[in-house]
Amino acid sequence: MFADVIRVKRDGGVLSAEQIDWVVGAYTRGEVAEEQMAALAMAILLRGMTADEVARWTHAMIASGQRLDLSGVPRPTVDKHSTGGVGDKITLPLTPLVAACGAAVPQLSGRGLGHTGGTLDKLEAIPGFRTGLSNAQFVAQLRQVGAAICAAGEELAPADRKLYALRDVTGTVESIPLIASSIMSKKIAEGTAALVLDVKVGSGAFMKSADRASELARTMVELGKAHGVRTVALLTDMSTPLGRAVGNAVEVAEAVEVLAGGGPEDVVSLTLALAREMLALAGLSDVDPADALRDGRAMDTWRAMVRAQGGDPDAPLPQAAEAEVVRADRDGVVAAVDAYGIGVAAWRLGAGRTRKEDPVSASAGVVLHRKPGDPVRAGDPLYELRTDDPGRLPAALALAAEAVVVADAAPARPPLVMDRLD
Repeated sequence: MFADVIRVKRDGGVLSAEQIDWVVGAYTRGEVAEEQMAALAMAILLRGMTADEVARWTHAMIASGQRLDLSGVPRPTVDKHSTGGVGDKITLPLTPLVAACGAAVPQLSGRGLGHTGGTLDKLEAIPGFRTGLSNAQFVAQLRQVGAAICAAGEELAPADRKLYALRDVTGTVESIPLIASSIMSKKIAEGTAALVLDVKVGSGAFMKSADRASELARTMVELGKAHGVRTVALLTDMSTPLGRAVGNAVEVAEAVEVLAGGGPEDVVSLTLALAREMLALAGLSDVDPADALRDGRAMDTWRAMVRAQGGDPDAPLPQAAEAEVVRADRDGVVAAVDAYGIGVAAWRLGAGRTRKEDPVSASAGVVLHRKPGDPVRAGDPLYELRTDDPGRLPAALALAAEAVVVADAAPARPPLVMDRLD
């Protein structure tokens, strides 16, 4: 029977709801060989799926496990998902900020892979912080604090966990139907009533072109609506890293700066833009999140969340044993800081992983002293590489040197928020 399903999609046909339900269920139960599902994933990559197929595939992945019930949480629930980038620590200040404004944010996050950072890896740089919560602990924390950031439980969309691992090793990661159903099955299963998507575009993003990013965003927005989750998507620029810190502990430190009322302008701007979208979906559009940054409420919620998950918000963050500052060799303007190049440099320093089971260094990373458009003079610091292993420096230095360009002038930059879809 599975061979028939493969042939239908291989030949450009449309899978029925019954076929999709059977395929996803059988694969989750281990009744389908990995090579058969790999063949189907490749057929989907090459032939695509209709909107109805994607919706049913997502439904089947949700049905493969549990769906959290957040009806006992007294606040309106709203979550945010980013498709991943470099320096993208937005979840860290955003979650407590939106909670401080009256919503509950059930943030199930992931780990970094390759050049993109993972929220859980960043949080685990905080001494004692636990990213593993049971469903009961998760719901209790939402009731008490209004914010929780943790790993998804094994019981949520288990079909996606198997399929994600398979896609990673079979060259089928790029399929928009499979990306959209992967993201949305987990977000819908977590039980949130509303969702804001941050779909990254540019060299450091999974989607390099605005057209592909728009297609992914539209697909996910429609999936959310089809499953009763109010959904909005922002397309945001990822041609250069967000903020100045790229890594784990260094990004936590920058997130805390934002919560204290400071931090880089682009991180603050995107945090507030996403917060306003989330609050509007939660029915709290009359609340200005900028006030919660200024008056300390967001910081108070951050500290309460960290404590609730076993962390010490006052503990010093890990510091790298080795640091190397790279300086400008000429006067000029920073014309480019390529997000992908800096992300790979941070990965080479130990901040990222090649496989999901690999360890990461909490202290490794890149700190940018200049961003695109900033003037520099010869000898001014451009960026700093941090690592516990000096043997990692040469490769990272070579990558960063190509990523950061000083010229006579800087080209115009795209807007941080490029588009909005609802």
